[in-house]
Amino acid sequence: MEYYTWILAFHVMSFISWMAMLFYQPRLYVYHREHADNAGFVEVVKIQENKLYHFIGVPAMWATILSGSAMIALNPALFQTGLWLHIKLTAALLLVAYHFSLGWFKTRLAEGRCHRSGKFFRAYNEVPTILMIIIVIMVVVKPI
Repeated sequence: MEYYTWILAFHVMSFISWMAMLFYQPRLYVYHREHADNAGFVEVVKIQENKLYHFIGVPAMWATILSGSAMIALNPALFQTGLWLHIKLTAALLLVAYHFSLGWFKTRLAEGRCHRSGKFFRAYNEVPTILMIIIVIMVVVKPI
């Protein structure tokens, strides 16, 4: 299983790229909402939101999911190593749901139908941080 470590390396790189998008996208929503009265600025932010989501976030999410699935398919015994993998996969599933919620907010913002505040998006931006902490602890420390 020499290629397993290559898949693992790709998985980690994909996850890092995906997390970058998950951290920055809500920050763009903060700018979008807090500068709603500046139409030129908002148009530029909409372009950034769209490109970040579709050209970085979506491919990185799928690369993370596919490489993680490949590792599990190559080594299904991982499920017998403790509860850590189940918790990690649950947190990863929540990240996928969060990812799609960002897409929903992006669409609503682009249509001018999202009236959440910049403060809301600042708080919402903490969700991927909490999930990432859980994932890293489960993978590295394996406390359970």
